[in-house]
Amino acid sequence: MSTTLAGRPAALGSALRLEYLTLGWNVAEAAVGITAGVMAGSTALVGFGGDSVVESLSGAILIWRLSVELRGAGAGRAQVVERRARRLVAASMWLLALYVVAQSIADLVGRQAPEASPVGIGLAVASLATMWLLARAKWGLAHVLHSHALEADSVQTRICWQLSAILLTGLVLNAAFGWWWADGVAALGMAGLIAREGWEAWRERDCC
Repeated sequence: MSTTLAGRPAALGSALRLEYLTLGWNVAEAAVGITAGVMAGSTALVGFGGDSVVESLSGAILIWRLSVELRGAGAGRAQVVERRARRLVAASMWLLALYVVAQSIADLVGRQAPEASPVGIGLAVASLATMWLLARAKWGLAHVLHSHALEADSVQTRICWQLSAILLTGLVLNAAFGWWWADGVAALGMAGLIAREGWEAWRERDCC
């Protein structure tokens, strides 16, 4: 279902507010995740923070895209630039996935045990709740606006929620049972999702 012409600006405004909220969360998530990951020696946490950096870039692109339409500027040029930008985002995700895979394998082979990270566990729990709510809200607005860009971003947010679940599992197993390898295995699982996220951004499937 799409909006009427009169109601579209209000829907665009709601979508923009969601994107600003997501951007702010991802910036904070990246800072906390990478810092905690480096301190604990957790590849999964560093990879999670790195994904948040890429998500921040993607969110900034979508904010620009929605703002262009809200101002009434031509959508044709915006879509061309958006497509190129999303290809760059996809390439960044693949590079991040390669880094996480390489580092995870090195940690597992070298039996590098990360320290327990209460901060990382708290971050993963908070992200689980936040990303689920944001993904649902974006998905609904994407179908109201019939927006491919917003739908793709909702998919990325949902994948971020899945990454949070994987991260939390690895961190809890390491902290509770001393399963040092859980962090590396979790990181490998995250790398697969990050690579898939890059593929979704690259192929730009049709909306709705």
